[in-house]
Amino acid sequence: MKILKSKKALSPVVASIILIAVTVAVSIAVAAWMGALTFSFVSGTEQARISYVQWDSGSPKKIYITVGNEGTAAITLKRVYVNNDLQATHNCTDATINDGESAVFEITYAWNAGQTYDITVETSKNNKFSTVATPPG
Repeated sequence: MKILKSKKALSPVVASIILIAVTVAVSIAVAAWMGALTFSFVSGTEQARISYVQWDSGSPKKIYITVGNEGTAAITLKRVYVNNDLQATHNCTDATINDGESAVFEITYAWNAGQTYDITVETSKNNKFSTVATPPG
């Protein structure tokens, strides 16, 4: 019985230090896991921009739009809208633009000088990128 009475437990200071060390180690592991998870979601983002709109007053009237890929993944264009109306395009459907590149697309559209048009491109991932432009007149 004397042996059990002479054993001492850890002091409160040592126990606190061990508890803090375990907490810090778990926090670092969770932070590393969350960081890796965040980077997997962020990588490969689509970011397109309609950088230039040219108006052709020939017959039929046409709109040429320059779409640049400013994201980190290639984008595939599916649709083009003018004032929320789906438009047939000459070379847009399933057109792929690699990151850092741009492409020009032709839309046949009976536009009017001085009127404002909302032009939107939609990617295969259903992301939409828009600009507003007004033909000279």
